[in-house]
Amino acid sequence: MRALTHSLRPGRRGVTLFLLAAAQFLVVLNTSVVNVALPVIGEELRLSPAGLTWIVNTYLIAFGALLPVGGRLADLFGHRRVLVIGLLLFVAGSCAASLAYGAGPLIAARAVQGVGAAVLSPAALAVLLSLGPAGESRGRDLGIWGAASAAGGAAGVLFGGLLTSALGWWSVFAVSAVVATPVLLAVPSLIPRDGRRAGGRLDLPGTFAATAGLVLLVYGLGSRDGSTLHSTVIPAIGLALLLCLAPLERRASHPLIPPGLLQIRSVVAGNLLMLMLGMVWVATFFFLPLYQQKVLGYSPLTAGLTQLPLSAALMAASTLAGRLRAPLLPGLLTLAAGLLWLARLPVDGTFAADLLGPTVLIGLGLGLAFVPLTALGVSGVEARHSGVAGGLINTARQVGGAIGLALLTPLAAPEGGPTATGPATLAHGCSRALVGAAVICLLAALGARVHMARDSRAGRTESLTSR
Repeated sequence: MRALTHSLRPGRRGVTLFLLAAAQFLVVLNTSVVNVALPVIGEELRLSPAGLTWIVNTYLIAFGALLPVGGRLADLFGHRRVLVIGLLLFVAGSCAASLAYGAGPLIAARAVQGVGAAVLSPAALAVLLSLGPAGESRGRDLGIWGAASAAGGAAGVLFGGLLTSALGWWSVFAVSAVVATPVLLAVPSLIPRDGRRAGGRLDLPGTFAATAGLVLLVYGLGSRDGSTLHSTVIPAIGLALLLCLAPLERRASHPLIPPGLLQIRSVVAGNLLMLMLGMVWVATFFFLPLYQQKVLGYSPLTAGLTQLPLSAALMAASTLAGRLRAPLLPGLLTLAAGLLWLARLPVDGTFAADLLGPTVLIGLGLGLAFVPLTALGVSGVEARHSGVAGGLINTARQVGGAIGLALLTPLAAPEGGPTATGPATLAHGCSRALVGAAVICLLAALGARVHMARDSRAGRTESLTSR
């Protein structure tokens, strides 16, 4: 596909970058804006604790499982065209969620939102990567991309609290449609038409194995009914489908994942580490609002406002990470320290003494780690495969979030879920979950250190950097 640098005038590059960052902002906004509203949704729709987790997990599963497909579609049919389709689906899902009258329709609408996000996100990242060659400018662009993610988190927790308090939970979904519409309208005028399409067609067997495998695996891990079918058989089938993916891809004439892509060490390392970061990221933003509202008695608006320092730190660190050479390992260690500090979670805690310091550390750690992992996951990839590579790295984060939430929720409240317990028990359970998240983060730091050592021995001059 023709590089966009041949089509964009210098004055339009910044505006196009802003548009792409806005698309990423939208995807993250849709995730974070829901978290503060979850307790209210649970009360009004009479959802069980497992139902509450599926309002988050349905989006994450649909998003994560279909991201490689979305990336492949973008490479096959054009990045701009697929970006527009994704935005249309996202708007439709957001409108349906805001009008949902029960748990079933709401969860179905969240699935449509996830499909739309899976289509638009890798297309937007592929366009961003084509704005310039790898180097300092790409590091800055990815820093802006990471800052947009942080801004989506900041706006989500603020809007989620404000809208839930003022209008009701339905409005947190309507705001996604409101934000998406001007982005959708601006795409045709700011992003040039797609050039020559890549050859090939969609790999249907590989698509089925990857999508169904991820859905079944995460669904089984998140099951709460204790039956052998849901807790053992279904995830085993999902894992088997994922194991079948490699031989299917080797035989496919047009594989979903190009065979050489997973032979690039940086791509493999970036995706594995991003999977672990996603486990920590989503779990943190799920348990923190529950603790604030169910233990400390915060209103949704207050919970949103008190998370702003975390999001501001995440945004600042993401912008800074694009200019640093090796922010990943310090970022992961800072994140682990913040999680362990936050895990104290006293029943009579205060914002200044118990939340402000650790949440700022968490925001700094997330920002410093996210940008270099994104760069690592797409480094060394040919431009014609940039959509698939962008889809994979986003898949790792989103599926990691779903897996992390499925694994840490029973750790937080093994006898009925986090919203079914009293304040003291809930605080203790959320503390256990945060300690578990910190352990995952430390394991990711160990993995990052091993990868850095291997790169050093191989004589590489750049590894785990934002460039």
